[in-house]
Amino acid sequence: MIDILVIMNKKYGLLVVGELNVDLILNEIKSFPEIGTEIIANKMTVSLGSSSAIFASNISVLGTKTAFAGMMGNDNFGQLVLSSLNSKKVSTEFIDIEDNQKTGASIALNYGEDRAMVTFPGAMKHYSLQDIPLKAFNSARHLHLSSLFLQDNMKKDVVELFQKAKQAGMTTSLDVQWDPENKWDVDFEKLLPLVDVFLPNKSELFAITKMSEVERGLKYLTGISSIVAVKLDAEGSALFENGKITYHKAFKNNNVKDAIGAGDSFNAGFISAMLKGYDLDYCMNMGNLMGAINTTERGVTGAFNSMDDVKQKAKDVFGFEIKF
Repeated sequence: MIDILVIMNKKYGLLVVGELNVDLILNEIKSFPEIGTEIIANKMTVSLGSSSAIFASNISVLGTKTAFAGMMGNDNFGQLVLSSLNSKKVSTEFIDIEDNQKTGASIALNYGEDRAMVTFPGAMKHYSLQDIPLKAFNSARHLHLSSLFLQDNMKKDVVELFQKAKQAGMTTSLDVQWDPENKWDVDFEKLLPLVDVFLPNKSELFAITKMSEVERGLKYLTGISSIVAVKLDAEGSALFENGKITYHKAFKNNNVKDAIGAGDSFNAGFISAMLKGYDLDYCMNMGNLMGAINTTERGVTGAFNSMDDVKQKAKDVFGFEIKF
């Protein structure tokens, strides 16, 4: 298990560095749109978006004191982002608000447990390592980064970002998310040794390792990654530690409202349990559980209103007693 340094003068348990945008989610769509035609979505949700912000919001509800570092525009979408984060008690003291930038937005076409997305990156493309104050690194025990390939400036200095976190005594985690250009042009052999927990999904693991099987992809990372937790959708997840692979079953939800944000909620469950000192098996179970709870409501944070609600859902829907 990772040796978590409990530094008493750290204000936050977690610093999330990442992208900020709004999600416009369209549900109950009968077919995929075609050029020159129009289709109908019977339901629409406008909410906080971005992998990083969803993770920050949901892990805050799970009891980890969280701060966010990112950039957005001084506009209506930005105000929605701020109010959403603040409502979940995520500190926004390290968020840059720029008058000459626009807050990003994603349009998600939701088809049950799958989706298609179009994203306008906006301000997130311009956020860089130099924009993060030293105070932010010194204020938190753990650093998490999501959606690396949507953050052009951050991607250039990502190795330095994690080096800086380590110098500040932080533990670290990473969920790169998908590369829209499918280039995967990051030096993972330099980056991943600085990452305590790597959190890809199956498709991302395959793209990074150029393997087509989970076990071969994980074996490829031997000596490069410390701990890898791979999200396998309905199959659950796989843990790789010290050359050993273990599989963890998914929690089944027979009434999926939508699955957008389930991977980010897995991350929230895993890292929350890890920062509380639980063993990796329990961290994996908490990841799978939070991913499943995410699917019980529409919207990426709809199932995470309070810790009491989350515990009740865990018990009533999935028969699981959360320890913390």
